[in-house]
Amino acid sequence: MRILKKLTCIFILTLLPAVTHAADRRSERSHWSLEVKGGLFYPAIDSWQAYYGDRKTGHYAASLAYKIFRQLEVGIEGGYIRDSGQGLAPIHTANAGSPVYAGTVTYELFPLSAFFLVRGAFSGRQWLVPYIGGGWTRMYYQEKIENQPRARGYADGYHGKAGLQFLLDGIDQSAANNFYLESGVMHTYFFIEVQRTRAMIETATMESVNLGGTSYLAGFLLEF
Repeated sequence: MRILKKLTCIFILTLLPAVTHAADRRSERSHWSLEVKGGLFYPAIDSWQAYYGDRKTGHYAASLAYKIFRQLEVGIEGGYIRDSGQGLAPIHTANAGSPVYAGTVTYELFPLSAFFLVRGAFSGRQWLVPYIGGGWTRMYYQEKIENQPRARGYADGYHGKAGLQFLLDGIDQSAANNFYLESGVMHTYFFIEVQRTRAMIETATMESVNLGGTSYLAGFLLEF
């Protein structure tokens, strides 16, 4: 029985420095953040629903940012937006007086952004962190209508975003420590975000069209 107690004590004493080390290191300031997110994109194009049957579509993105200090980050973000519907034949539509469909149309957007982010963070243990940011955006687009040439291009613009980050470390502190020891991730957050993008392009008829819109996103943020 004494041998069992001694072995138990030795095991605890052996494990304790690693746990303490993890807690100490995780209290330090992180320098990088990686996030993945997804949600809904509401395009600024008024006729979107007429072509695609819905006012919204999916938006998926990931970003990597460097922390200049705890409250300020700079980073890059890449995203993917896609929808499919029915393409219209404008000449036939005008003659017939009602929509004439020219086949399936697939529309894709690839937003690429450089941004800054200001966070209301004052300690590594703060459970709720508001943030606001924005920056430059290049919106690449690709449109393919059945039996017609593919259209590609891009438009430059800007975006703004705001959200709330919720610290998850406190839900299971032991798991958070193990995650740090295994991968170097100091803090994990769940977040919700609103993002608005504006990127204007001129069409063949000299009309200005905003390829951007408003996105409502949620995801996970890892700090390391």
